[in-house]
Amino acid sequence: MLRIHFGDADLARTRVATTPDPLWETAVSLHRFQTRRGRWAYAGWHRSTRMRLRERGIERAVRDVLIPLFPRAAYFPDFLTPAESAEGLDAGLEAIVATPSRRVMREIAALDAVVGAPAWAARLVDWRARVELTGLLRAYVDAAITPYGDTVAARIEAQRGVHLRQLRDAGARGMLEGLGPVLRWEEPVLHAAGYPVDRDVHLDGRGLVLVPSYFCWGDPITLADPALPPTLIYPLLHEPSADTVGDVAASLAALLGHTRAQVLRAAATGATTGELARAVGVSTASASRHAGVLREAGLLCSSRCAAMVLHTLTPLGRALLQRSPVLH
Repeated sequence: MLRIHFGDADLARTRVATTPDPLWETAVSLHRFQTRRGRWAYAGWHRSTRMRLRERGIERAVRDVLIPLFPRAAYFPDFLTPAESAEGLDAGLEAIVATPSRRVMREIAALDAVVGAPAWAARLVDWRARVELTGLLRAYVDAAITPYGDTVAARIEAQRGVHLRQLRDAGARGMLEGLGPVLRWEEPVLHAAGYPVDRDVHLDGRGLVLVPSYFCWGDPITLADPALPPTLIYPLLHEPSADTVGDVAASLAALLGHTRAQVLRAAATGATTGELARAVGVSTASASRHAGVLREAGLLCSSRCAAMVLHTLTPLGRALLQRSPVLH
């Protein structure tokens, strides 16, 4: 079990990541190839990504290089998911190359002690080998993450919207209470029961960066080195249809009508089902049905937290709302 210990200063400094972290999403997406747990939620992604990796000639490199560096285990090297990645993929890859060689050596040795590191991994102490590695990481992101970028961004933004509402309505404690079934807040400690080792993290006034992740499944992840900025990567909740890509054109045809246009407008700043119903002047059940059609068309994203469902626009929904005078 993981136990994260908070003080009052930590509560004030805890925040939710503003955008998906490309290297964390890379790391946990590689875990999806190493287990069948949660495969149903990523079935379409799994099929299409394996095909793209094969077509681009990097399937073997992913299997022989990336997966051994990012094992689904109690440890993989912290330098592969630097804090700079929050600023974008380029910044994250540059930080990997710039990692001090002694730190790389230390973390590869830790990997070897936990699960066994491939013999070639020792070469990563040379920055030129890390340049090669970042080239492969970029190619993997282009094949596995970028094609799903809008979906990932929409789901994470929806989750962030839920947390910001909790923060507004109930403060940091309320937000921590609403992080979902894999995390439990018992003040002043946040518990993650599924963590692979027994560990205590004391924030000591540094606060915590919460990073909701599309590809993380089941157990939260944190950095191994306690001296690094405290970060917690935790999974979104996936519905059975989360990875289904339907006939968007047919779904859009079902959107015709004044009421759904009003629902789309009402969701522009994020709204619960009840708020949609009040804004449009329909019953809650009717608002839920209209939101469902918008969601199936890829225009709306819905995130559940306890008894509340928050609806936010996807990038496609926002673009449609901005460009269509009929919807304004």
